[in-house]
Amino acid sequence: MAISKIKTASITDDAITSAKIATGAVSVTDVADGTLTSDKLADGTLTLAKLSATGTKDATTFLRGDNTFATVTADGTVDWDTTVKTSGFTATANKGFFCNTTSAEFTVTLPASPTAGDEVVILDYAGTFGTNKVTLAPNGNKIESGTGVKTLTTNREAVRIVYIDATQGWIAYSGVNEGSKSLSPPDYSVDFLVIAGGGGGGGNYHGGGGGAGGYRNSYLSETSGGGGSSETELTFTAGTVYTITVGAGGAGGTNNNAGPKGVNGSDSSISGTGITTVTSSGGGGGGNYSSPNNSALNDGSSGGSGGGGAASGPPASGTGGAGTANQGYAGGSINQYQPQYFGGGGGGAGAVGAGGSVLGNGSGGTGLASSITGSSVFRAGGGGGGTGSGSAVWTGTGGTGGGANGVTSGAGNAGSANTGGGGGGTGSPNNTGGAGGSGVVILRMATASYSGTTTGSPTVTTSGSDTILTYTASGSYTG
Repeated sequence: MAISKIKTASITDDAITSAKIATGAVSVTDVADGTLTSDKLADGTLTLAKLSATGTKDATTFLRGDNTFATVTADGTVDWDTTVKTSGFTATANKGFFCNTTSAEFTVTLPASPTAGDEVVILDYAGTFGTNKVTLAPNGNKIESGTGVKTLTTNREAVRIVYIDATQGWIAYSGVNEGSKSLSPPDYSVDFLVIAGGGGGGGNYHGGGGGAGGYRNSYLSETSGGGGSSETELTFTAGTVYTITVGAGGAGGTNNNAGPKGVNGSDSSISGTGITTVTSSGGGGGGNYSSPNNSALNDGSSGGSGGGGAASGPPASGTGGAGTANQGYAGGSINQYQPQYFGGGGGGAGAVGAGGSVLGNGSGGTGLASSITGSSVFRAGGGGGGTGSGSAVWTGTGGTGGGANGVTSGAGNAGSANTGGGGGGTGSPNNTGGAGGSGVVILRMATASYSGTTTGSPTVTTSGSDTILTYTASGSYTG
């Protein structure tokens, strides 16, 4: 008679003896050396053909319900590999490993052909996982239903994982000192372009152009606004929610001497736990004409890029607002009074707004180009200053993305939406300045790291091996 199972309770020493065989077809004389190997149990029965004279099965093994052997000690604890690991290795199923990352982080590659029920235990030997992590590589299988690597990043952490099947792969079911990032994907780099809302153009005659929204960029070696260098990319953590704020453009200045002048745009930002918040400042509003002179009304406002100044009753002139370091340039000033009343251009991410003069109104400062979305696009130009009353020549233009100056018979043109362009100043009495364009926030990351969890309906595109999220309204991204 065949024996279908051997239970651990039936084996108390290193040999199979006749006293441990309750019935049947096998006697101690059938096992010449008292040994048995797992490869002799192909179908769950024990027969003479399945006995071998090599290989021992002792109290560290048991026959599972699926008729395969697993290795544990007699009391069910882990069979530890007592050699402390200090560099990458491939784990053996049903063993525990002491991992010492004092010198450097390394990767543990999980078994290539695991069987349901196989286990692996990893323990932080020196309490250094928080400094030098251990990465678990699935080796062609899955970890917690995903194909990516996972990391252990908490000091004195120990984790026990079991292989379930091809769908779920390895799952953690027990651990010590587990951190919030236990068995999480590794942190990853994210490039950004953050542009704030543009400032509104000035109103009531020859208004100053609105300044572009602040411009901050980390992609490749592309510069930030105002002559700033490329910034350092962000590091995102799995499961962390990052808040995306997209600033609105400012309203244009009103059509009377009392103001208000062009309104600053709103800030755009990226914030979340573990990163330094990236904030781009709203563009400065353009100045309004005032008579009698009122510098608070006819000077351009400071912002990401500064708003252009507007002239006032003689002999005063408006001063352009300052830009913000590493975000944008200043607006243009009115450097001499003229009856034509030409307005100064708003500052752009790439250049100072031109000043208004006897020769004409000032053009808005140019924007900057970025290829973060996969193609080169100019954004964040300043708005053009308003033309003089009765003048049809020497008309300045808006910087790229910025609103064109207002013609003598109409209001200033609005800055382009989602570029952070400044609004154009009006060029005629009793008209308003153009509104600033809204901002935009763009994230770019490796597609392998992209979580797919967002709010705010960003546009999702790809370029090469990267995924790009373009937020034209506020929302969030979960790492």
